[in-house]
Amino acid sequence: MRTSFQTTSERRLDRDSFPMKLWEKAKKYGIWNPADIDFSQDAKDWQSLNDLEKEYMIRTISQFQAGEEAVTLDLLPLIMAIAQEGRLEEEMFLTTFLWEEAKHVDGFNLYIDAVLGSSREDLHHWLLPAYQEIFYKHLPEALNKLKTDPNAVNMVRASVTYNMIVEGVLAETGYYSLYKMIEANNIMPGLLKFVGKLKQDESRHIAYGIYLISRLVAENGDEVWDAVQDQMNLMMAPSMRLIQESYDLYDVLPFGLNLDEFNAYAMGQFQKRFKRLEKARNQNLAELGVVAMEEVI
Repeated sequence: MRTSFQTTSERRLDRDSFPMKLWEKAKKYGIWNPADIDFSQDAKDWQSLNDLEKEYMIRTISQFQAGEEAVTLDLLPLIMAIAQEGRLEEEMFLTTFLWEEAKHVDGFNLYIDAVLGSSREDLHHWLLPAYQEIFYKHLPEALNKLKTDPNAVNMVRASVTYNMIVEGVLAETGYYSLYKMIEANNIMPGLLKFVGKLKQDESRHIAYGIYLISRLVAENGDEVWDAVQDQMNLMMAPSMRLIQESYDLYDVLPFGLNLDEFNAYAMGQFQKRFKRLEKARNQNLAELGVVAMEEVI
């Protein structure tokens, strides 16, 4: 039975805490509507692409669309686990996660409808085996464990999978390739604007993930840190396979793209995330906030 409320007690909200700083940024930068983005030029640009370029684009967008739906569906157990601990400031910020992931689902769906129109088909065949391993198995498995056992080890495994790998490695590598393709070919202005908004939202999500994982390690010690390292290593293998599988479909990549460049970028993102966590391992909460805020754009 509840006996009191934080906001009517002497404790109040800690507006100097890192989650509340992210909350303020989410209120300022996260209020945008995917339906306001004009994809009409994108639809025209789509018609100018050759068959190989269209295939590459729709495969990439299909993976983004399904991935955003997956994180929207799988996020709730993390919010519930944080709420059960009574961490109101963190829960307040996490509500923006769900809102923003749902907007990303909306935006990719609007884009697909705009460029494919009545020719849209079932897109599941673009979700290759390594993709399915991550989004059908590892992601829901890690998050859903929090429903029954929201201990610190399970919580860091969930956050590593979601924030560090799905968002911090896979999504950011995908954004990088899309940006490179769009800007180099001067096409798809609506998609370029949309991905820019996504990157801004995801940067706050990743920053919170670094904060959460580092807080849990600081509070619980080596057992949780060992779980962080184990989950990072577990998730990296299918992540790199996903990138390789996607590009193995082509003898020559469309749009002048380069597989080695994307492999290097993905590995660089993995190493960057790991170094951030190592750096934050022995810092206090104020110092953790400074390290994590370096992610926010």
